[in-house]
Amino acid sequence: MADSKPYGVLAEFDTTSGLYHACEAIRDRGFKRWDSYTPFPVHGLDGAMGLKRSKLPFIVLVMGLLGAAGGFLMQTWISVEAYPIVYSGKPMFAWQAFVPVTFECGVLFASFGAVFGMFGLNELPTFYHPCFNSERFLAVTDDKFFIAIEAADPQYDEATLKELFSELGATHVETLEA
Repeated sequence: MADSKPYGVLAEFDTTSGLYHACEAIRDRGFKRWDSYTPFPVHGLDGAMGLKRSKLPFIVLVMGLLGAAGGFLMQTWISVEAYPIVYSGKPMFAWQAFVPVTFECGVLFASFGAVFGMFGLNELPTFYHPCFNSERFLAVTDDKFFIAIEAADPQYDEATLKELFSELGATHVETLEA
């Protein structure tokens, strides 16, 4: 493929500590468009990469509050406006009876916010990624660790990155095609 443009540089590491320290070094050099790939969660890696806190808790909170408010307002409208029936002398607006459904609607909407918010923030489903073209990248599901720096990064220079990864202890470095 002579006319394909490069996606970036992919570096392979054998240990979590090697990946962790490489992520710190890349973060400290100011790279913006890069990611790390591991077969299992590595404690503290998000801090080493300089990632900000996730927006997912805020999405879950807002969706939970909207669900609870929607459930409460629905019950209020039904008992006061749509079907105003007096049961055993109770007032039309008996909010105590609305608590279980309000809670359950809040939980339901919060769980929808968690699932669909996670899909949106993680840009899932992703059916294709240039890393999938690398034969060595298949080991990411087993026992290898990878860092990919995109060519879209302002500081991208292939030769410099290959040298940097060699200094950081990468066992294999390759260029990814888009």
